[in-house]
Amino acid sequence: MTPMTANRFVRCSCGRQHWGAFGAAGLLLCDPRRGVLLQQRASWVHNGGTWALPGGALEVGETVHEAAAREAWEEAAIPASAFRAMSASVLDHGEWQYTTVLGLADSALQAQVANEESAEMRWVPPDEVAALDLHRDFAAAWPVLREQLGRELVLVVDAANVMGSRPDGWWRDRHGAAERLRDQLTTPAEQGLRDAVTGIGAGAAWSWWPRVVLVVEGKARGVESIPGVEVVAAETDGDSKIVEVTAAARRRPHDHVVVVTADRELRGRVGDLGASVLGPGTLLRELGG
Repeated sequence: MTPMTANRFVRCSCGRQHWGAFGAAGLLLCDPRRGVLLQQRASWVHNGGTWALPGGALEVGETVHEAAAREAWEEAAIPASAFRAMSASVLDHGEWQYTTVLGLADSALQAQVANEESAEMRWVPPDEVAALDLHRDFAAAWPVLREQLGRELVLVVDAANVMGSRPDGWWRDRHGAAERLRDQLTTPAEQGLRDAVTGIGAGAAWSWWPRVVLVVEGKARGVESIPGVEVVAAETDGDSKIVEVTAAARRRPHDHVVVVTADRELRGRVGDLGASVLGPGTLLRELGG
C-alpha cells in the first residue's frame, strides 16, 4: 500500500507544487500502428481535463519502471506483460523528479479507463498530439520525447573481445567465462544504461533498457540465451557474425545500435553500418567488474 506521505504535493523551488513526495513517473506507450496512448485527466484531479500520461507518485523503495507499470495498470488496465520499457527521460527539479518511461506496446493491447482519475484513454497519432489540450509539463516535454518515440537500444557484445580485456583466467574455461559475462549482462537489461555511457547523445536526462545480444564463438558456442540476454553463436569467426547481427538491427534505422568491442577493424566495419561503438572497459565498469 502506498504510504500516505507519498501521496502529497511537494513545494518546488520553481514556484509550483508537484505531486509525489518521492517523485513521480508516467508511461508513454507507442504502437507503430495506433500512435501513442494518452490519458485525459478527470475534471476533479489536479490539472483536470488536460491530456497527459498514465502516471503518479512513486512509492517508498519503488523504481521508476515499477511505478510507471503500476500506475498504468491502476489507471488504464495495462498489464506489465503488454509492453516493453525501452528508455526513460527525467525532468529533474532537484527536490523533485518526474520520469517518463517510454515503452513499446503489444499490438493487441486494449487500454481502458480503470479508475476515477481518468476521463478517457485514447491512441493518438504523434502528429496530432500537440493539437490536444495537454498538461503543461507534458506539452513542454513532448517535442523531446517524440524524437525518441519507439526507438530501441540494441547492445551487441563481442564476447571474446570483452572477456579478453580482463586477465581473470577466462582462457582456462571459455564456456564458463562466457556464461558469467552473459549473467552480468542482465544488469543493463534490467536496470538500464545511462545515455552518457551509451554515447547515443540524447542527453543527460536519458537512460536506456537495451535489448542485449551476446555474440559468442569457438568453445563458448554452447552458451544458451537467458531472459534479458540473447546469445548468438558464430558459425565461423565472431567478427562476421557481429557484423551480421549489427546489419540486421540497423534494418530499423531509427533504432540505436551500440557494439561493444575494442577490435579496431571490427569497430570500422560496424561504424560503416551506422552503429556506435563502446569499449569493453566502459561496459565492465557499468557491470561492476
